[in-house]
Amino acid sequence: MKRILTIQDISCFGKCSLTVALPLLSSMGVETVILPTAVLSTHTLFKGFTCKDLSDQLTPITDHWKQEGITFDAIYTGYLGTEEEIDTVIGIIEAFRNENTLVIVDPAMGDNGKLYPAFNEHYARKNASLCAIADISDPNLTEAAFMTGLPYREDYSESYIREMLLALAGIGTKTPILTGVSLSEGKTGAMGYDSENKTFFSYQNDRIPAAYHGTGDIFSSVLAGAFVLGLGRENAIRIAADFTAHTIAETLKDPADPWYGVNFETAIPSLLKSLQSLREPE
Repeated sequence: MKRILTIQDISCFGKCSLTVALPLLSSMGVETVILPTAVLSTHTLFKGFTCKDLSDQLTPITDHWKQEGITFDAIYTGYLGTEEEIDTVIGIIEAFRNENTLVIVDPAMGDNGKLYPAFNEHYARKNASLCAIADISDPNLTEAAFMTGLPYREDYSESYIREMLLALAGIGTKTPILTGVSLSEGKTGAMGYDSENKTFFSYQNDRIPAAYHGTGDIFSSVLAGAFVLGLGRENAIRIAADFTAHTIAETLKDPADPWYGVNFETAIPSLLKSLQSLREPE
């Protein structure tokens, strides 16, 4: 069984970060080890949430793992709250990485052309240094723009997406993948670049007219699991994009329509079915 370490916060209520990554990766058949960077009562769209920073525990925990001889097939990082935390995580990656370790970075820090309120451009540059050591990174257009210095555009052509991907590869990421990319009317998905083979790849599905918190974490978690299991890049973004879309569609069926997250739990059987079909020999 493959083993992945995921480093990000826990929002106890709200369906994002580790409360999404752990069940999804585990359901995909990947042993999932968690390293929580903070514990929040809810995600940050709720008012009055509590937060306990755990950054001072990251090194003691990973030092213990080293003593126990624990190793990982992959390391997957999500939301990191401070520049100092990013430096610590870079050190952890360097300590556990070997020639076979896959490093996947979701540089979660902004959306819709703006950074999250706690971050600034200096933080974005620090996140770029984390992406520089990644095998795979999957920023959205906002995050990519802040890391590369290219302008953020809501209206764009495929050539703009290609330019952004080449800039991300220039930072150091071996396979950058841009999420939330629309290459034609009514479609959305992802596009990536394999810097080793110098080839672009993409996948598009029908855009669903709804948006929920945590769907980026869902996409990144399934993407990480797919790559760890050895699926090719096209199949990896396909299964991640399709499952994310399915979770949104499932949530729209819910009369309660929870605004704080998607009903990804009810969609897990479809994820396993898709995974089985992609892994079966033709």
